[in-house]
Amino acid sequence: MDPNVTVVNHPLVLHKLTQMRKSDASTQTFRTLLGEISMLLAYEATRDMKLVVQEIETPITTMKAPVLEGKKVVLVAILRAGQGIVDGMLQLIPAARVGHIGLYRDPKTLQPVEYFYKVPADLHDRDVILCDPMLATGNSAVAAIDRIKRSNPGSLKFVCLLACPEGIRTLREHHPDVPVFTAAVDERLNDHGYIVPGLGDAGDRMFGTK
Repeated sequence: MDPNVTVVNHPLVLHKLTQMRKSDASTQTFRTLLGEISMLLAYEATRDMKLVVQEIETPITTMKAPVLEGKKVVLVAILRAGQGIVDGMLQLIPAARVGHIGLYRDPKTLQPVEYFYKVPADLHDRDVILCDPMLATGNSAVAAIDRIKRSNPGSLKFVCLLACPEGIRTLREHHPDVPVFTAAVDERLNDHGYIVPGLGDAGDRMFGTK
């Protein structure tokens, strides 16, 4: 496995992911579990956040204690399903700023087409976490990273629920500098660009649209 790809295989993550994979999982169950796993993924993805020391007063005495340094994290969702990961991460990082990139996959070419882009204006020097449940073909992730890099963020990471070897390979070819955090790397893509065994269309299952 690429050293720049972190598989968060914590027992709680694996258990919750199994419940999400089940075809009879309800929309509410799927959405709740996605939020819970996203918090655990955020825990790993933010492990290297910078700290500074601040003097505080406890009920007993004063002390120098660590606090987060600098500008707020920016969470960027690839619409629409990426919002589910962002919502979960906001439970852990409530002060984060949020951006959105609208991409849909052309059903014939499987290439991404951008239809919306709105992120905080000052990404420079901020830590950006790009979120999308599935790293399948990798084309949408590459397009979104291309777009974000134009704003010269301080750091950029990609967080997904599921990945596959094809998607990882595509992302590494275009952006080898961007770390990937995922709950699992599945076997392969099928002819329709879906991850196998996967869990189906994350957006449809999260919003109950199919």
